[in-house]
Amino acid sequence: MNHPQDQSLQIAMFIYPGASSLDVTGPLEVFAIANHLLREEGRCIADAYTIRLLAEKPGPVQMGSGIKLYADTGYREASAIHTLLISGGTPGTYEALYAKPDLNDWLHKQKQMAERMGSICNGALILANAGILDGHRATTHWANVDELRQFTNIEIDPDAIYVRDGHMYTSAGITAGIDLALALVEEDHGRSLALAIARIMVLYLKRDGGQQQYSRHLKDQLQSDRFAGLVEWMYQNLDQSLTVEKLAQESAMSPRNFARCFLKELGVTPARFVESIRVERACQLLSEQNISQEKVACLCGFQSQEQLRRTFRRHKGILPSEFRRRFH
Repeated sequence: MNHPQDQSLQIAMFIYPGASSLDVTGPLEVFAIANHLLREEGRCIADAYTIRLLAEKPGPVQMGSGIKLYADTGYREASAIHTLLISGGTPGTYEALYAKPDLNDWLHKQKQMAERMGSICNGALILANAGILDGHRATTHWANVDELRQFTNIEIDPDAIYVRDGHMYTSAGITAGIDLALALVEEDHGRSLALAIARIMVLYLKRDGGQQQYSRHLKDQLQSDRFAGLVEWMYQNLDQSLTVEKLAQESAMSPRNFARCFLKELGVTPARFVESIRVERACQLLSEQNISQEKVACLCGFQSQEQLRRTFRRHKGILPSEFRRRFH
């Protein structure tokens, strides 16, 4: 969506005592850099985005880190908001807003008036408590997913970096707010600008919203003490033939006992687990490195490029080439 050059879109971030400073400054920096690049490219004469901090009242607001950010205005006096974002905060701080009916009423009005509305990290819980996310898909920081599940009228995507549902946007924890802001800039001014901002911010890559918040590697190591060492070994040896017999040998167990214990411990068969982590590694290589699919298949332990294509499509619903285009 390209907006007229003389139309500045107001990006408003709601903050409160104990809010996460990176939830606030990370996403807003994306819009500030967009202003600079658009002027530099001659695509905008004035700022494309006007950035505002909203709070209970104007003035300094102490973040969870101890630093203070200055709110431009009280949220009740705010007007002409194009995109309203709600910051996440430290435990105990965002819950303090639940008992503020005036804030909840204002959020409902903004849901009707603002073009876009969203949250960073556990800011989704503020929206959920107000009923703003009822009937919508949403995500939040992985540590707050169970808390969000208490609101039964929300369809939760626990793994996504960010979720868009209509004009509602929610993102995962901390730095995922930057990914969400990049997606919003991409909607407004195209993918090339979003990628240019990502490069300036020295981001490892511009992550797609559907990527997992943290890898299966980490998740499985957290879930299984018994096979943590084996999981690490598997990730380091994906190019090998990882049969049940081979894995059982590494675990000093019989194949039958190993397969039974692995399934009980991790909830998935060894073969299925190996296949899924190969796909995960393929995703990483496709998004981060400019190497051929044949090389990707070899490094991930697939017998051929065609096997990579079939397996990748079964797990991700798209071909490796389509996945790569999202990042390059």
